[in-house]
Parts: sequence; structure tokens; C-alpha cells
Amino acid sequence: MEIILAVIVGLLYASGIYLMLRRSLVKLVVGLVLLGNGVNLLIFLLGGLVRGKPPLIPDTETYLGQVYADPVPQALILTAIVISFGLQSFAIVLIKRTYVVVNTDDMDQIHSTEEDDDY
Repeated sequence: MEIILAVIVGLLYASGIYLMLRRSLVKLVVGLVLLGNGVNLLIFLLGGLVRGKPPLIPDTETYLGQVYADPVPQALILTAIVISFGLQSFAIVLIKRTYVVVNTDDMDQIHSTEEDDDY
């Protein structure tokens, strides 16, 4: 199972970076979304995949001697999801405003803030 998820992480990273290298602002945001999902999945994999083993210490023992699911990566992923949603919302509004002002989403045509004057 870990190998399949590692391949999926690699595909998310590759497709995210590929889309971020495109000239369109929309593709840039979609690439950021894919890259963020790849990072979240990687953090989840680093925490270890353990099924049905909560990190609870029984009353009869003083320490947890068995393999358990670590809750810290899960909490980090939840926080990252909320932050990435806010970033994506801001980026979508920014792209919409840029398209209204410049009438394009091509980053090569947006490079200058000055208007071209015909003399």
C-alpha cells in the first residue's frame, strides 16, 4: 500500500510542477493545488499507515508498547488543508481581477504594468 501511495505522491508532484511551469495563471493555481495535495499525502505517509490502532494507553499499562497511528501528521494535514483552501480562494479572486484588468491570463503578456502607447 505504501508503494502505491508513494507513486501517487510522485505523480502529484510531477503534474503539479508541470502545470506550474505553464504560462497560464489558472494552470499555475491548479498546479499549486496538486502540489499541495502531494505534500499532504507525503506527510500522511511519513506518519505511518497503521489501521485501527489509536494512540491510547490502557489503564493496566504505563506506556504504549505497540505500533500506533501518530496523530501529529494528521493534525498538520488538517491545518494545511485549511490554509491551502484560503490560499486557493485568494488566488482565484486575484486571477479573476487580473483577467478583468488585463484581458488575458497569459503570464508573458502580463509582465509589464505599463500600457503600450502607440505614437
